Amino acid sequence: MRVLQFILSVLLLVLSLASCKQTAVKQPGARVLPFYQTPDFTPQWFEEVDTTKIKIHTIPAFAFVNQEGKRVTEENFHGKIYIVNFFFTSCPGICKRLTAQLSLVQTAFALDTNVLLLSHSVTPETDSVPKLQLYAKANGVNPDKWSMVTGNRAAIYQLARESYFADEDMGEKKSAADFLHTENVLLIDTHKRIRGVYKGTSVKEMNELIADIKLLETEK
Repeated sequence: MRVLQFILSVLLLVLSLASCKQTAVKQPGARVLPFYQTPDFTPQWFEEVDTTKIKIHTIPAFAFVNQEGKRVTEENFHGKIYIVNFFFTSCPGICKRLTAQLSLVQTAFALDTNVLLLSHSVTPETDSVPKLQLYAKANGVNPDKWSMVTGNRAAIYQLARESYFADEDMGEKKSAADFLHTENVLLIDTHKRIRGVYKGTSVKEMNELIADIKLLETEK
């Protein structure tokens, strides 16, 4: 009888310890940003983000040159939250509005070294470093906070389409010869994962972006 009681006590102890290990990732009702893994930007939430069990889409290595003529790679964004978009300096309308909206994000996080911005030229063959520098200065871009990059066209387009899913006509197979256009602005977390997609010309959505950056900074 005592042996049976001992066994039952041990079983209860094991079950108790197991239940203690099932800690919640978030408090009930708390808002958590989703992950985006596919070109259709279907949001996904995970109860626990364990990269050994769940394959999370991440942004791969890259290397470009910014408006200061400095080499910019993924290492510049290691452990940082960053905002990504695509533009070109001769764009007459949408790009100007998009840049103006991103300037508000730059201002909102001017003193926050954990938040950076990264803009890729989709016409790198004409957007030289001097052109980017003039454009950046005209738009109040802080080079310590915001990199506007140029480089190999095929590399930019491949990264844009395959990693950032940044094309409004994703249904068709395309090459670097096909022009890339998108108003999307993407939010990338400290582990290089896509956590938000926003229409860059929308004041409302850019305000949501600012709020989501602050929320993302609270993640462990």
